[in-house]
Amino acid sequence: MKIQIINGPNLNLLGTREKSIYGESGFEPFLKELSSKYNSVEFSYYQSNVEGELINKLHEVGFSYDGIIMNAGAYTHTSVGISDAIAGINTPVVEVHISNVYAREEYRHVSLMAKNCKGIITGFGLKSYELALQSFL
Repeated sequence: MKIQIINGPNLNLLGTREKSIYGESGFEPFLKELSSKYNSVEFSYYQSNVEGELINKLHEVGFSYDGIIMNAGAYTHTSVGISDAIAGINTPVVEVHISNVYAREEYRHVSLMAKNCKGIITGFGLKSYELALQSFL
């Protein structure tokens, strides 16, 4: 099984930014643990702060992977382009968020992507990614 994980803006700062919201761990150590726990899954990881690069990655993998786990960060609430890219590919996408977006600012309560995703997992820290993975297994 091939799973692509895509992280959007500012998620390269995990482990250093707003630790009370996003936790102490960087993403790479978490991914290493996840990969060893699910060694039958082939993981690919991509992170970008640039909206168009995220869209390009969706187009690149959206016809050949078994699943995409995507945390689009702030673009979740603003990007029609990412939403349209998800609608245009065959690979199912699960939207994830580390924090509980519904316990935060009101503008974070709206996802432009959600209608085109298989589901949404929010608020379980980095465990949100593992829960998304389990939906594909």
